[in-house]
Amino acid sequence: MFQFFKRMKTVVSSELNAMIDRAEDPVKMLDQFLRDMGEDIREAEQAVAKQIANEKMLKRKVNDTQALVDRRQEQAEKAVEAGNDDLARRALQDRREHEGTLATLTESWEKAQADVESLRDKLDEMKREYNEMRLKKDSLKARAESAKTRTKMNRTMSSISSDDSRQGFERMEEKVLRFEAEAETSEDLSQASRTLDDDFRDLVTNDVDDELAALKQKMGKGDSEKGE
Repeated sequence: MFQFFKRMKTVVSSELNAMIDRAEDPVKMLDQFLRDMGEDIREAEQAVAKQIANEKMLKRKVNDTQALVDRRQEQAEKAVEAGNDDLARRALQDRREHEGTLATLTESWEKAQADVESLRDKLDEMKREYNEMRLKKDSLKARAESAKTRTKMNRTMSSISSDDSRQGFERMEEKVLRFEAEAETSEDLSQASRTLDDDFRDLVTNDVDDELAALKQKMGKGDSEKGE
């Protein structure tokens, strides 16, 4: 289990930066890696808990056996004081057998105790690595989002600067220029039309003035009468 966690950490460390260039979604992959690590830690905690329980059980057996050895020693001494050598011999024999058991149990307990310490150290290391990865995940997620945004912007800029887009823009610019030219031509024609009308109005006015002068001449109301 611990070896699997180490392999997982190695995979994560080697692929964190490469994921951005792959088709996989790096954000989802980072979350999945952390879920896998969290599951490994939970399994490790269960293993450590079982080992601690085993160590405590062995410790109780060592204490119980030690207490029995001590009791047999006391019983042997009391039997000697009472002058009962046979009873003292039996107590000493039983004490010796339990001392053998005590030695075996003590050895097992000391090994279990060392295993507990080792597993605890490894579990603490796993948790430290997990927390480091969790903190790094936020930074990598931000980097991934930034990379996606830059890629999208680059593609957009590439599309804008493509020949098709540029030619389309130039075509629209030419159309606007043509519209402006047509508008100016229309204004020139309108001005020309107004000038022609004015000329005709002036011509009509001149004709009326001539008729008025002729009428005055006929009626003797010409300029000479005004002088008189």
